[in-house]
Amino acid sequence: MKDYISPPQTELRSPDEVMRLTRMGSMFPTRLSFLRTLMRRLSAERVKVTRPVWQMDADGFGHAVYSLTLGGHTYSLVAISTDLPPELRTDRVIATAWDSAYVLYDGVPNAAEIARIVASAPKQEAARYTEKDLVLSRANKSVRLFAHVTESLRAGRQPDTDMIRDIGYLMRTTAVYGNGKFGIADRQVIDTRPGLEGPFAAEMLTVWLIRHFTHELAEHVGGAPLDPALKRYLGIGNSTGLGMAPFLVNHPVLLNNWMLVRETALARVRAVEHLDADQQANLSRLATRAAQHLQEWNVPDPQHQARIVALRADWETLCAGFDWSRPFALEHAMALAQPLAPDAQELVASLIIEPFGDLVDGLADCMGDPFGAFAKPIAGTQALKTWIERDFDWALTPDYDAQDQCGQFWYVSEAKAEPRLGLRFSESGAELESPLDIGRRIKALHHALGKADVAVSECLAQHPEHALAVERVEMAERYPYAEIRDNLIATSCLPIDMLRCKLSFFGAAKFDPKSDRWTRITLCQGAPLATDLQTNADDWWLPVFAA
Repeated sequence: MKDYISPPQTELRSPDEVMRLTRMGSMFPTRLSFLRTLMRRLSAERVKVTRPVWQMDADGFGHAVYSLTLGGHTYSLVAISTDLPPELRTDRVIATAWDSAYVLYDGVPNAAEIARIVASAPKQEAARYTEKDLVLSRANKSVRLFAHVTESLRAGRQPDTDMIRDIGYLMRTTAVYGNGKFGIADRQVIDTRPGLEGPFAAEMLTVWLIRHFTHELAEHVGGAPLDPALKRYLGIGNSTGLGMAPFLVNHPVLLNNWMLVRETALARVRAVEHLDADQQANLSRLATRAAQHLQEWNVPDPQHQARIVALRADWETLCAGFDWSRPFALEHAMALAQPLAPDAQELVASLIIEPFGDLVDGLADCMGDPFGAFAKPIAGTQALKTWIERDFDWALTPDYDAQDQCGQFWYVSEAKAEPRLGLRFSESGAELESPLDIGRRIKALHHALGKADVAVSECLAQHPEHALAVERVEMAERYPYAEIRDNLIATSCLPIDMLRCKLSFFGAAKFDPKSDRWTRITLCQGAPLATDLQTNADDWWLPVFAA
């Protein structure tokens, strides 16, 4: 067996540059995003999706089951479509009814199991589930587009392409739950199974199958097939709020691994000295596609739309300067973006990673966290103090007593068991604050250490409230990208930046912020259909409307 030799790479970008909210909130999906990795696996195995059950009335209400085999295991999506009164339709977390509900099931459910899921899934949080249920989800229709598509098909014509392009999905999920929530299977049940060992792989498989169901539901109600090109562009929407943001703080090893893999991929391609003619042509093609994608990305929020417009102008400037024939052309492309906004810089990073699957795709195997944190303990408090001053200067800078530096607090809603963000000086509940104030805790630890050098264990015996801060400091050397290097309780903290970072790793595009606390996105847009998996299923980065 030959020894593995790592490809050449440039120096990684500094965590102090990468792990800032403004940059994390500018990230785009890459070929290492979880959906892309899953689609490559499905395609490599030539997976076939079957539909053993279809119990739908003419109006599209009833249930269906879809099955596939991946990595030697069979999984089934049980989809339930219900007649939802318009006054009950809302994407807010307070909703108690939805247009559709779903369970990703471990195996092929028999009639009794289907009946159980059909009765339970529409209740979502109000029901309980079993270890055979791997993922729980629900979705609402894009009422305007779903009605238009089905009416068009009934009339013997394809739907209006402008509406397809502008909306981009027939349904949007409002939750995709995994990992033991409400009694469904813990992740450890599936985390070593081929194809589902990567982060959120089961959830992404569920989303892709939901998208498949929405296409078939519309065709069933419309009584005619949709044009395949239109179907490829129709992804699955998603409404995502604050519930997703604390994950990045509470899973520092995962965050480190995601970021480290992304930065390593970028460093590898930046070290490529010469591009052949095919690579040059591919980069030019993808840069043009990105420009069209930006033109098709429009949102109601004026502030975010202004960012998109500015990015379009920056991208036009960059495309005029790209020279893929020169030596180290990818490094040069990154240098061109340096004077521009983080949006442009991160789009270039995503672009130049895209054509180099042979260099970077194997890194996806390193994005999980199968072992948990391993950190070298620090023996004495003065060494601990030195580590803080070396690695956490960003945490020592703010004055956490100033109202603008501690004006928000994170807590968990008792009613929905979901994270929330409160205003410390105008709302009650700060006594229930969740420990996401990592910077403040580390500064408090630094202040408490004093000048005497004692064992860290002795210090913690006297001050156990500093245990979390000590743990995070000890982790920093091994996991340099584990911390968001900003004050997460400052009034200037925008949770939307954390949402966009995490969603970009899922493979999300078309970010449509509704506030600084929740956003709509599109997943699986341009992704292969079930009938496409037998061919090349990996060329759908930043999809564009091609019908």
